Amino acid sequence: MRLPLSGIRVLELGHTVMGPTCGLVLADMGAEVIKIERVPKGDDTRRLMGFGQGFFPFYNRNKKSLALDLKAPKGLELLKNLVLQSDVFIENFGPGTVERLGLGYEELSQLNPRLIYCSLKGFMKGPYENRPALDEVVQMMGGLAYMTGPPGQPLRAGASVVDIMGGSYGVIGILAALYERQTTGKGQFVIASLYESTAFLMGQFMAYSAVTGKAVPPMPKRVSAWAIYDIFKTKGDEDIFIGITSDKQWESFCRIFERPDLAADKRIQSNNARIEQRPWLIPELRKIFQEKTKEEIIQLCEKAGIPFAPIARPEDLFQDPQLNEGGSLVEILLPGGGRTKLPRIPVRLGAYDFGLRINPPAVGEGTRELLKSINISEEEIEQLKKEGVLIF
Repeated sequence: MRLPLSGIRVLELGHTVMGPTCGLVLADMGAEVIKIERVPKGDDTRRLMGFGQGFFPFYNRNKKSLALDLKAPKGLELLKNLVLQSDVFIENFGPGTVERLGLGYEELSQLNPRLIYCSLKGFMKGPYENRPALDEVVQMMGGLAYMTGPPGQPLRAGASVVDIMGGSYGVIGILAALYERQTTGKGQFVIASLYESTAFLMGQFMAYSAVTGKAVPPMPKRVSAWAIYDIFKTKGDEDIFIGITSDKQWESFCRIFERPDLAADKRIQSNNARIEQRPWLIPELRKIFQEKTKEEIIQLCEKAGIPFAPIARPEDLFQDPQLNEGGSLVEILLPGGGRTKLPRIPVRLGAYDFGLRINPPAVGEGTRELLKSINISEEEIEQLKKEGVLIF
């Protein structure tokens, strides 16, 4: 099935999360994404421990692998030959790395004026641009860790949110550049960054500070705009989040949970009034929820049309009915031979199926096909392999 980005060739010199996220979204939408890896062992994320064990299998489906020695003249020449037949080049190496390799924007745009060059960095132009950066670094310096943890205890978000967002903004820039190229015939330089992405996340809180003239409290100490916006214990000592964000929802809650006394209480007729009465109202609601099981509360909240959420762990998502029945998980082959279901990109476009076409590749998988596409003969491929310029 033809996909929206079918026919677009992407070279991804990406590592860890940010670059591979950018390549993943383009790959899922149909682009031919060629992951350029290092010889002899390939991308370092293939061997990470801890939380890093999930990086490679999640961020590298629907890609081909080409493992090259870019420090060898022949390896660099091969990559530049691929640049001539590519539409997009993605890199997220440290400051100055690609320039030292002779793969900077100026060099490659001269080779291929139609090339869209996406540089994913820690910082955009400015005093910090040469600093190394990590997701956690920018969460700390950009205010996100401060907003997430309790006072005096900055805490990074529980996922690589800035890496993923920065890579996704790179995709937005690439798509805009591809669209403009239809008119101009020329590629251009695209940059997305971690720190500026974090600042964008903080925009609503910066606006709050500007409007109120006050310091922004971290989320655990915020004054919520909603009176009931809390985690409650159920009869089975499980946690469930309940958010009642309108007077209509409050009326519905009182009716479905059979509390006409609360509905009639003149002290809590509006959301703002309920905020003022939280010192006694929230303990009363805790009693209500603690008398019912999680399943009973879910049924009543659904009936009442009230926002709610059981507190889930990542492994709970494998069996989530919404994700499974809605087709939001795709089965992939893991390195080592096991199978699992992982999330699709959270976008639907008409009848297109942004599913699995290629499992996360082995190091160098697809090398022969790729090199033959740029007219490298079988004999040359074997010779380059013997010389250690490439592996497969």
